[in-house]
Amino acid sequence: MRRMKKIYIILTHTGTVLSKIIKGFTKDEFSHVSIALDIELKEMYSFGRLNPYNPFWGGFVHEYIDKGTFKRFYKTRAKVYSLEITEQQYESIKNYIEQIKNNKENYKFNIIGLFAAGFHKKIKKQKSFYCAEFVKYVMEKADIKTDLPDI
Repeated sequence: MRRMKKIYIILTHTGTVLSKIIKGFTKDEFSHVSIALDIELKEMYSFGRLNPYNPFWGGFVHEYIDKGTFKRFYKTRAKVYSLEITEQQYESIKNYIEQIKNNKENYKFNIIGLFAAGFHKKIKKQKSFYCAEFVKYVMEKADIKTDLPDI
């Protein structure tokens, strides 16, 4: 029998000006997505604000539900999906996240791609992601298919 693991996809909306702009373009209920490797959401990652007070300085972030941006914007709305994957897929996704984490200074926030997405255009830059691009990238690299909302 194949051993299975779980990952968690977290959709959030903080209510900030930038999140309202994103929501206005996408018409989605949520404006940010993260991926977590544990049910407690202690290993939660994305591309977003590096500083809770500066929406334009972004990059790879280890997010916490009780620190940083989510602490500052404590009325954040969220929806959490769990996804059962194989142990091999779990290790793969964990390794891809670890690679980016260990080289985070080489990665940038794809602000141009984020705004292009609002116009249903794709502008991909090497080693540059916005939140949904990052989550989609690590899931694709780990060969994980999902019927979650388009991320």
